[in-house]
Amino acid sequence: MINKFDFNSNRADDTGREFLVFTLAAQEYGIDILKVQEIRGYDSQSVTRIANVPSFIKGVTNLRGIIVPIVDMRIKFNLENVEYNHQTVAVILNLGSRVVGVVVDGVSDVLMLQQSQISAAPQFGTAFSTEYLTGIGTLGERMLILVDIEKLMTSEEMSLVEQAAA
Repeated sequence: MINKFDFNSNRADDTGREFLVFTLAAQEYGIDILKVQEIRGYDSQSVTRIANVPSFIKGVTNLRGIIVPIVDMRIKFNLENVEYNHQTVAVILNLGSRVVGVVVDGVSDVLMLQQSQISAAPQFGTAFSTEYLTGIGTLGERMLILVDIEKLMTSEEMSLVEQAAA
């Protein structure tokens, strides 16, 4: 057991990362908390649909003068559709020069995971793409799918939204 007050320890396992935990279809996912700008209740009435964009892009919304594309993560991850309710939220992400909103079923908490609690993403062959996954986080019996949200939201498809919104 490592003494948490041992300041001389240089082990890589001692460095932790914080993840915002959200749910989609009863599965928990984690994204780097440093990418999260804010969490808002989702109001589909405030989203303006844009023609000729992929179906997972719900449209754009005006967030204090900034036009923000809104992505439905259920559709992006090919999960079944769900009715939006009072727990549905939009997580507003700050990804360098881009602000993007992602719609999720709910946000549960923020967790600190040590490097020793993160396993490499499993390879599923060509049937399932793992290019946006950074690993699997475990905390007791709990398992989180860790998503590289910046890589996912800076994909070629997302550039279509910026062009359509311009």
